[in-house]
Amino acid sequence: MPRERLVSPELISKEEESFNRTLRPSTIDEYVGQKKVVEKLSIALQAAKQRGESLEHVLFFGPPGLGKTTLAYIIANAMGSKITTTSGPALERTGDLMGILTNLEEGDILFIDEIHRLPANIEEFLYPAMEDYKVDFVVDKGMFARTINVPLKRFTLVGATTRAGSLSAPLRNRFGLFYHLEFYTVDDLRKIIRRSAGILQTRLDEAGATEIARRARGTPRIANRLLRRVRDYADVKAGGAINSGVASDALKLEGVDNHGLDDLDRNFLSTIIRIYNGGPVGVEAIAATLNEEVDTLVDVVEPYLLQQGFVSRTKSGRKANEPAYRLLNLPLPGSGPRTLFD
Repeated sequence: MPRERLVSPELISKEEESFNRTLRPSTIDEYVGQKKVVEKLSIALQAAKQRGESLEHVLFFGPPGLGKTTLAYIIANAMGSKITTTSGPALERTGDLMGILTNLEEGDILFIDEIHRLPANIEEFLYPAMEDYKVDFVVDKGMFARTINVPLKRFTLVGATTRAGSLSAPLRNRFGLFYHLEFYTVDDLRKIIRRSAGILQTRLDEAGATEIARRARGTPRIANRLLRRVRDYADVKAGGAINSGVASDALKLEGVDNHGLDDLDRNFLSTIIRIYNGGPVGVEAIAATLNEEVDTLVDVVEPYLLQQGFVSRTKSGRKANEPAYRLLNLPLPGSGPRTLFD
């Protein structure tokens, strides 16, 4: 069973998903951050509405927890359409997708999360639906098999993926709009936290919001999760008011440091430096040493460490950079004697 990490960008429970839904902005004007994406999407939405057309198929890609699902719902609200949600792993048979597609009304939104994990047969079944708004459904088998052409109402497919490179070229080419979501700035996260605190009726000052934002790893989902834990701490220890000191004490208790790193992040960096002399070292070796899944390190741990400059990817493997040595209070290579167990 995968470990539950407070700073994981992935959803950690169904309850959290329901909670996040209450904090989700419903319009493009309420959405904080991703200014370039918001501006381009606003223009595309306005143009489609003016022409009375469905929006082109949209692909959102980037690390988890940055707002891809939120933007899909905002598109549906802006177009006045119903949204149907599913995910790549949930679609195993063509019949599953057939049922969804034939129930879509004119202008509806179909949101497929983790679209890079669609099975090959489902992906191929989707091509004519995206391109010509029809599907060819085969009934019976052998010499009695026949193909039924089923017309569909015009719809907009919104896909979300954390691995755009894993999408096949034929599927990728059928999207008209591509938007890359990046990590958020501390300023944008502070605005998100202040907005969420208002919805939750939590007393939070600017310094407290900044303290939480600094540790949220550029990810709104993590920011809201940290806010919940800090709110619990404040209710018990500080009369419900959150300031910088309360936020810092609460997150220190949770094992989240000033950089937003937890034990797994620090162990990842420590392993590269202490066990593999700073690298370069392959991620498989690091995973074996830490007894973690390679996918966990690549998808969940590494993106933020790379973005913050703690590690680099080279042709030979992962390499620890100077900020990682400073974080762990370890001497830089060549600055003095160091043994394996220093």
